Amino acid sequence: MKAAFPNIANIAFEGPKSKNPLAFKHYNADEIVEGKSMRDHLRFAVVYWHTFRGTGSDPFGAGTMQRPWDDGTASISNAQNRARVAFEFITKLGAPYYCWHDRDVAPEGKTLKETNKNFDAVAKVLKEEQKRTGIKLLWGTTNAFSHPRFVHGASTSCNADVFAFAACQVKKAMEVTHELGGEGYTFWGGREGYMTLLNTDMKREQEHLAKFLHLAVAHKKAIGFKGQFYIEPKPKEPTKHQYDSDSAACLNFLREFDLLPHFKLNIETNHATLAGHSMQHELEVAGAAGALGSIDANTGDELLGWDTDQFPTSIYLTTYTMLSVLKYGGFKTGGVNFDAKVRRESFEPIDLFYAHIGGMDAFARGLKIAAAIRKDGRLAEFVKNRYASWDTGIGAKIEAGKASFKDLEAYMLKKGEADPSVSGRQEYLENLINEFI
Repeated sequence: MKAAFPNIANIAFEGPKSKNPLAFKHYNADEIVEGKSMRDHLRFAVVYWHTFRGTGSDPFGAGTMQRPWDDGTASISNAQNRARVAFEFITKLGAPYYCWHDRDVAPEGKTLKETNKNFDAVAKVLKEEQKRTGIKLLWGTTNAFSHPRFVHGASTSCNADVFAFAACQVKKAMEVTHELGGEGYTFWGGREGYMTLLNTDMKREQEHLAKFLHLAVAHKKAIGFKGQFYIEPKPKEPTKHQYDSDSAACLNFLREFDLLPHFKLNIETNHATLAGHSMQHELEVAGAAGALGSIDANTGDELLGWDTDQFPTSIYLTTYTMLSVLKYGGFKTGGVNFDAKVRRESFEPIDLFYAHIGGMDAFARGLKIAAAIRKDGRLAEFVKNRYASWDTGIGAKIEAGKASFKDLEAYMLKKGEADPSVSGRQEYLENLINEFI
């Protein structure tokens, strides 16, 4: 097959002094940080949907992207060719993983049987390319939100036939993920929510969503798939309210319906912003519950109130992200998945390289800075000392469950007053972070 990027060689690490825009300044895949290579820490993944299917269209204009390898048809041959282009790009970039939605990979047919046949035909090429290049599938997922049949949701639809169709679609996508050696499978409830409560039975819809996920867990066992299941939080877009609105809501749902042992969270920066949280907040909520699984690496524009899916370039963002990821033991089956798209104005194929190189360098810097902060120890020591009153005396008794309200009353009557003891020193800590950045 003719090369899609003939003038671009494999992207090399050239170091911080390099002026080459097609070289890594900070991402050195073999560099060891906290006992692991950068490659193994970050586990970068390229997404199929934005990178190879995005057109650059928006509500006010048609697509702008120049993609010479794509003939614009929904043919199987075009989809197969696109898969080979994808692996050329990922290979030259040096990312070890990729991710897809089922409908990104292969076109939908006139019937479910034809759709599955299309999927198999393109999956065959994906498998060949994985074997040829060594690139792996980080996770697969299902697009159960674009087709008009999902206008009222998929598993939460008011129509039981739509639930059944979505189940067939997820079943097939799980099987293809398993066949391709995928390390996980993600559920994103794009329309699993409501636009108005006037026509919504919320309790019944959430029970149906739980039933759907239990069926997925059962099928996972039936086919012997060992990959990790993820749920991806997002509060809105396209629905007014989605049931997976943030990390806390997801965890509450999973606990309520006895699903927590089977799922971890795939957390996205722009989704955290839409939920009114920082990325670090969402990571800490998931990490504290033992449910931090993977991340979608992007960012939003603070002046725009929607999911802009921009590539991450803020070193503060990547540093805070990696502080939390390292704190909770790093990625096991997940990774840093670039759910990000080039801007509509960045329409040439080479812009895909610039975007990914910048994001990979930003996360490499964040990793190294976070590791340096952890090695320095001052931040961790400050937090430890701030909670020192809980390590001995009455604090230790409370945490051990050995103090009643009556005991605490007697303690305070004798002590007389509670002293806040230490300043929070937010400004000092912010200055400390700046020392490293």
